[in-house]
Amino acid sequence: MSTPVIIDCDPGHDDVMAILLAGRTLDVKGITTVHGNAPLSLTTKNARMLVELADLTDIPIAAGMDRPLVREATFAPDVHGQSGLDGPNLPDPTVPILEEHAVEFIYHTAQNVDNLHLIPVGPLTNIAVALRRHPDLVDYVNQISLMGGSLTFGNVTPAAEFNIWADPDAAHVVFTSGIPIKVCGLNVTRQVPATPEIRAQIRHIGSRTCEAVADMLDFYSEQLARLFGLPGGSMHDPLAVAALVDPEMLLFESMHVAVELRGEYTYGMTLCDYRHLKPSDVKEGTEGIFRGEEPNAEVAVAVDVERFWELFLDVLSTYP
Repeated sequence: MSTPVIIDCDPGHDDVMAILLAGRTLDVKGITTVHGNAPLSLTTKNARMLVELADLTDIPIAAGMDRPLVREATFAPDVHGQSGLDGPNLPDPTVPILEEHAVEFIYHTAQNVDNLHLIPVGPLTNIAVALRRHPDLVDYVNQISLMGGSLTFGNVTPAAEFNIWADPDAAHVVFTSGIPIKVCGLNVTRQVPATPEIRAQIRHIGSRTCEAVADMLDFYSEQLARLFGLPGGSMHDPLAVAALVDPEMLLFESMHVAVELRGEYTYGMTLCDYRHLKPSDVKEGTEGIFRGEEPNAEVAVAVDVERFWELFLDVLSTYP
């Protein structure tokens, strides 16, 4: 029986890939949208267009928070275009969204679905607001598998990855919630680029969905090549799905992850402590020196790239 999940996202080209992967491999109870790659109105529209393209219209969509907890919203048109999903020419969607706000949808679904997992692949605002409004949410969520942060470097700044940087206060709430967390950060997601060869394989499948996906990945790849010199669009968000579908595809290590909220140069950084020092390891007489916090997350350190593409291409071939 497949794992029940909610995908919390800000589509976004790689968000679309995450939804497509989950749509055939997990029990997707809903898609919740948030500000991030584009304004909320556009990320919600993009989610609606995707479910219509891929005949996933039985998955409910709820719109969520349109700005971070504290700061003003910042978007990523340089990467995803003004629409958040530039590239393909998709018709305007007709599928409705729920009247219920995403925050309440997350909470009520968690209350009523056993073993629910959350897959946030955008800024963590919806999850943080749900935790603040309903502290007992921690009792109902089995695990969070998120795309965000990095063990090493950032993209929006040298230190910070976009999803965390876009609302670090929300990320702090999530990482201190006590819910088990898997973290797929830039250090692994950039190892999985949609190269020209991969995009050609997707287009060769020949379906309308794959044609649109190839168009999306062409635009996305061109932007990342221009900005960062990367060989193809990084498959950031699908790895957070793959971590639940095929746990052995990624190697995780236990670490304490803290989110930097004040640093002049490191604002939004995920500080991953992989010294593997726990309070119990500190020798008597050195309390307060080299003290490590207990791990609060499993952080991805390696990924089997070929295994990912084999899974993803197989899944894409099932769409209309």
